[in-house]
Amino acid sequence: MLIRQSGTDDAPAIHAVHTAAFRVHNPEVTGEIPEARLVNGLHADGDLIPALSLVAVQDGQVIGHACASPAHLENDRTSAVGFGPLGVLPDHQRSGAGSALVHATVGAANALGYALVVLLGDPGYYSRFGFVLADTLGITPPVPEWAPHFQALPLAGYTPENRGAFRYAAAFDRL
Repeated sequence: MLIRQSGTDDAPAIHAVHTAAFRVHNPEVTGEIPEARLVNGLHADGDLIPALSLVAVQDGQVIGHACASPAHLENDRTSAVGFGPLGVLPDHQRSGAGSALVHATVGAANALGYALVVLLGDPGYYSRFGFVLADTLGITPPVPEWAPHFQALPLAGYTPENRGAFRYAAAFDRL
């Protein structure tokens, strides 16, 4: 398996990955899967950070995708990124592709100088990568009910001043 930066030619495969990955868990959703629509919206808005939009490729096929977008932490628009969505084709889940994408995205965000990676997801899954509930770092979610699943990972550039109300890129508000 290869992890690489996504390119414009990968857009149909990325859409297919998120559609398949999230349809399994949300069979009642009709029409476009929100996570697939989100990636399209982030791309259309110019909010997919190219170095943090990564694909997992196996035997020439895109089997997974993860991305991050700019975020606001109080009035700070440079220290944090919003991670997600992360999707892996159902036949390739539990193969290590998701973990590889998380590690690669976090490593790239750290190398780019970001202080925090923030996400909404399953603590049982993301805690293995060092994510903690965001409120333990003084970071509040845009929707209070998200608190039990709203997590952050401090990176090398993190300081205790990196705290406050978190806002995702605008595409998240359109879901």
